[in-house]
This record gives sequence, C-alpha cells and structure tokens, in this order.
Amino acid sequence: QVQLGESWGGLVQAGGSLRVSCAASRSIFGIHTMGWYRQATGKQRELVATATGDLSTKYADSVKGRFTISRDKAKNSINLQMNTLKPEDTAVYYCNLKWYGRYYWGQGTQVAVSS
Repeated sequence: QVQLGESWGGLVQAGGSLRVSCAASRSIFGIHTMGWYRQATGKQRELVATATGDLSTKYADSVKGRFTISRDKAKNSINLQMNTLKPEDTAVYYCNLKWYGRYYWGQGTQVAVSS
C-alpha cells in the first residue's frame, strides 16, 4: 500500500506562480508513472502532467510552457512548478501514482487563481 502526501496549494493572483509537491510513503521503483491531475468545480478530472520512472514527461496542452513537473527519486516525490497561472487553472490538484497496475491518489490540494 502506498500513501501520497501533497503539499498545500494556495491562492495566487493571475500571472503568479505556485509549487506543489507530492511524496510517496515508500520507495517507488520499476515501471511507474507519477503525476498530477486536477478537477475544477463541475468538471471532470483531467491530466495536468506526468513523469515516468525513466523521467519521460507529458503535459496537457493547456499547461505546456507554463508548468514543469520534476521527479525526485531519492525522495520518492514529484513537484509541479506552475508559472503564469490563469484563473482557469483553479482546481483541486491530485497527485497520482500508477504502479504495477494499481492507481493511488492523494487527497488533493486546492489551487485558486484570482483574476
């Protein structure tokens, strides 16, 4: 069993930056993908960015060039640096781990961007 702990998101003005982190409760090895999804009020959960064990990354078109995902294998964690934030980035951000066919989710952290 794996628990995912997320850092606090926060409130920022449009154009600002935030960084959220997620740490796994145990060492993650082998083939896996860690990433971030988000869910805005009244919308479906959507992929934001993912990073595989070999550090291959993938981004949603809406965040390309603004968000950067990084993987810290030593800390079993991932970070999401969010720059040039827009009001439409407001959502609950969920950390996700896909590992040996199982999916694990964090509790979610709120990110709010004011216009």
